[in-house]
Amino acid sequence: RSGEMAKLTQLIDNEAFRAYATYATIVLLKMMLMSLITAYFRITRKAFVNPEDTASFGKGESAKKYLRTDPDVERVRRGHLNDLENIVPFLGIGLLYALSGPELSTALLHFRIFAGARILHTLAYLIPLPQPSRGLSWAVGNTVTISMAYKVLKTALYL
Repeated sequence: RSGEMAKLTQLIDNEAFRAYATYATIVLLKMMLMSLITAYFRITRKAFVNPEDTASFGKGESAKKYLRTDPDVERVRRGHLNDLENIVPFLGIGLLYALSGPELSTALLHFRIFAGARILHTLAYLIPLPQPSRGLSWAVGNTVTISMAYKVLKTALYL
C-alpha cells in the first residue's frame, strides 16, 4: 500500500540489498583498516600531531621532536582520505541503487567492481604501484558510482 514503510523482512529478502550489504561491509572494513595502518605508521615512525601522543617518548622539549610529519604516514592518510571521499558516496548511492530494483547480476557487477577498485587503489597507495594504477582504480570506482546514480535517477526521475 502506498505510504507504508518497507518492512525489514522485505529488505532481507531483496537479493540486491543483501549484495549491497555484503560489499558495503567489505569496503567499510577496508576503510577501517586504513585507520589501523595509519596508527601503525605513526607509532613505528614516531610521527605524531598531538603533544599528548608523545608522552610515552619523553616530556617537554625531548618529546617535541616527535611532533612532526612523516612521508609514509602522510601517504597512508591520503589513501584513507581518498576512501572517505569515495566510499561514503558509494554507500548512499549504492543503497538507493539496491532499492531501485536492479537485476541481481548487474548489481553484483557494480558492487564487486567498486570493491575491487577500492582494494586495488589502497594497494597502489601503500606499496606504491606505479601510476596510472592508482588513478585508473580511482576512475573505475568513481565510474561505477556514477553508473549507479544514473540508474537511480532514471528509475525514479522526479526532477
